[in-house]
Amino acid sequence: MDLTMRINSGFKTMSKGQKLIAEYILAHYDKAAFMTAAKLASRIGVSESTVVRFADALGYDGYPKLQRALQEMIRTKLTTVQRIEMTGDQDEASILQSVFKTDMANIRSTLEEIDPEVFSQVVESIFSAKHIYILGLRSAAPLVQFFSYYLSFIFENITVVTSGVSDVFEQIFRAGEGDLLIGVSFPRYSSRTVEGINFAKKNGVKIVSITDSLLSPLASQADLCLVARSDMASFADSMVAAFSLVNALIVAIGSRKKDEISQYFTKLEAVWDEYSVYLGKDRNAN
Repeated sequence: MDLTMRINSGFKTMSKGQKLIAEYILAHYDKAAFMTAAKLASRIGVSESTVVRFADALGYDGYPKLQRALQEMIRTKLTTVQRIEMTGDQDEASILQSVFKTDMANIRSTLEEIDPEVFSQVVESIFSAKHIYILGLRSAAPLVQFFSYYLSFIFENITVVTSGVSDVFEQIFRAGEGDLLIGVSFPRYSSRTVEGINFAKKNGVKIVSITDSLLSPLASQADLCLVARSDMASFADSMVAAFSLVNALIVAIGSRKKDEISQYFTKLEAVWDEYSVYLGKDRNAN
């Protein structure tokens, strides 16, 4: 049950103060999402303890959990224009601090919440797949390109799907039993990515999702789901934690094939040298 449903279902039994909070949140959730309990209480004219009890009454384990639910609403409901307007009254120094702190918090939360066993199972699934499809559209496309760039040094059986509408289905049409599709999307979720995952699932393809929450529409169809936090009240998605997660997958996969990768790059280095692919002598796969 999302926050709006919780408020609506419990509104009749709320105290007068709690109803004031509920009405304010429903009307101004974009502002309330970034207020402390004390600031929200001051804005509405109730006590801070009333705000805390309100969160508890809705079934949240404290105000921070309610605040996270509010931020989830923003990421899934606000239009791009509304997101831009939210940062319009911040000065550049504040934005710099806020964005870096949010990105660091996203990485920290992702590391704390991720299941190492699921991570290992994803690595194993990549190794055991007959063919690997990596699907990510719109803002997820750069992440998918980064992931596939490094995997292509290790595997030859990769298809990258990062663009198009109808051609998404054309590119995964041959996927079937024994294949793996890694679907990547974050709020506001790409409908075509979700449809592509559903299509592949019906054809017996194993699904790995990389997304922001187990409540994400990508998670419901996934055999394995890796969650990377992407909290950011801006028109630009925060993909920092997702890139860190994918980087960890690349390193974990590479560690299993050290000798083969070393031989591959020894030969590739000679080609890079011959054609001056990189400046200077310190060349790598960047």
